Amino acid sequence: MTAPPHDPAPTGAVIADAPVAEAMLPPRRRRGRRSRSGIVWGVLGVLAVMALWELYKFVGPDEGVVLGGTGDAGSGVMILPRTHDRAMPHVWDMGARLFAPTSGGDTPALWVTVVGAGLVTLGIAAVGWVIGVTVGAVLGAVMQRWQLAEWGLLPWIVVSQTVPLIAFAPVVNAIGNQIDRDVAPWPQWLSVALIASYLAFFPVAIGMLRGLGAPDRIHLDLMRTYAAGYWSTLFRLRLPAAVPHLLPALRLAAASAVVGAVVAEVSIGMRGGIGRMLIQLAGQASSDPAAPWGPTLGTILLGLVAAGAIAILGWTLQNYRRGEETG
Repeated sequence: MTAPPHDPAPTGAVIADAPVAEAMLPPRRRRGRRSRSGIVWGVLGVLAVMALWELYKFVGPDEGVVLGGTGDAGSGVMILPRTHDRAMPHVWDMGARLFAPTSGGDTPALWVTVVGAGLVTLGIAAVGWVIGVTVGAVLGAVMQRWQLAEWGLLPWIVVSQTVPLIAFAPVVNAIGNQIDRDVAPWPQWLSVALIASYLAFFPVAIGMLRGLGAPDRIHLDLMRTYAAGYWSTLFRLRLPAAVPHLLPALRLAAASAVVGAVVAEVSIGMRGGIGRMLIQLAGQASSDPAAPWGPTLGTILLGLVAAGAIAILGWTLQNYRRGEETG
């Protein structure tokens, strides 16, 4: 008796088995594949934004879209921006402006000035990030250790993020000036770093609180059977289990520190950083509309560099990244 011919697997079965095949890959290859996919989608996203910019500039009205009026001051609400060249330069004009002198004459190219100012801001944001991570980690550990501390601190930590940073920055600067006059030297950049840490500590505190509480009850009971104390349980169980929650929090804290540093530079008028440069070029936008977009793009890149730097830390902790939180 002849066996029936073997039918090939349907296409749908092959597609359904694709996630299973990917799951069978080594963890390093899976992470590499996801990283390459993320880069591709990131580049496509940037190109899509550029295309939408030029599309709206082509089809949008010169004076923007206004509701309830004609667009004059006080006669309506503008819901879409103006599209004339002074308000919305072409993408290629922004790119060409990066290679032109910053202020004419023999001044360096705009991109050189942006890089120099960006490094100043990045260094200050790094100091703020370290301060914010330290404060956030301590607060998270205290709240996880004592339920009463969580009830008392967590609402205030959440409320703290509703304070307008542009109003908070001059207060910190005034206190720093008072310390500089009466107590000890207090450079202005330190005030900017403290303001940056104000935004950075929040996600770390929440991530630490959630991460330290992540271990399963059975693992905690196992540590108790070994007569492990609080500190031994903290360093051997809770902190390793907190890594998938902490890494996204650290990335968010890094980007938030950059935002805080830029806003603080604008608010207190600190020179040398990219925030002050942005304000200065924005004041010349009527005659040089493409210039302010140089430091604007530089600020975006600073945030990406700061958040991407945490990937190095994540690589060293790759054995603890299973189930990493992405939200």
